[in-house]
Amino acid sequence: MRNEALVGYLLHQRPYQEKRALYYLFSQQHGVIHGIGKKGAPLFMPLQLFATGKRDLKTFSQINITSQISTSTISAEETDIVVTLESLPYGNITGQQQYSALYLNEILWRLLPTEDPMPVLWQHYQNSLHQLRQPLDTDELRLCLRQFEFYLFEELGFTLTLTHDSVQDVIEPDCSYCFLPDVGFMPVLQNKLQSEHLESTTMKTVFMGAELINMAELGITKMTLNHWSKLYRHLIDHLLDYQPLQSRLLWQQQRRYQ
Repeated sequence: MRNEALVGYLLHQRPYQEKRALYYLFSQQHGVIHGIGKKGAPLFMPLQLFATGKRDLKTFSQINITSQISTSTISAEETDIVVTLESLPYGNITGQQQYSALYLNEILWRLLPTEDPMPVLWQHYQNSLHQLRQPLDTDELRLCLRQFEFYLFEELGFTLTLTHDSVQDVIEPDCSYCFLPDVGFMPVLQNKLQSEHLESTTMKTVFMGAELINMAELGITKMTLNHWSKLYRHLIDHLLDYQPLQSRLLWQQQRRYQ
């Protein structure tokens, strides 16, 4: 690409020389792009910039916060994105919402392939940032994160089957199931108390069949939120090869000192 105009959000940055930084940009046009540009680009703000380069590491120039996208460069199907972007308030994300936004950024830059366009996920990310600018209680905040993770897993090709186990037998409400990310839900012939002991002593993720049935029927709601949180945390950890998330560590430290 040569002086191609991009719109996106900064996911992560690292110092690069005295006045420049290495940026990980989640662009509307090309997905995640790595580039070098002048220091100072903000997080959680829609940026417009120009990218040049044929290799994986681009050169970013003229980085600015934008409030609109030129309609001459987009198709009719993308009009809704323009309207949404123009109507967004750009107040900074603060408090516990900031830790949540950092979490979204971290799982994106660590899990997404480079230069793979994902316009639908990009829109969901933008919508999530809009939600995180609003006053949210704890459950609303967790719902926002779980819903975004759902779209992320879909984009990565992880469609979880909650109605059948790993051998395609129907999930039974009174049976316990151990979740293995590459296999699915495997039945374990134990009662609920024994399953909780197995989970605490082996670090395995175990669900009662009734919990999985509720998740399949109700989706991500306040009633099923704890179960989805447990399932998605296990899947995220698996995809990251159980390497720690810095945003999660920051959040835990913040809560410890409150």
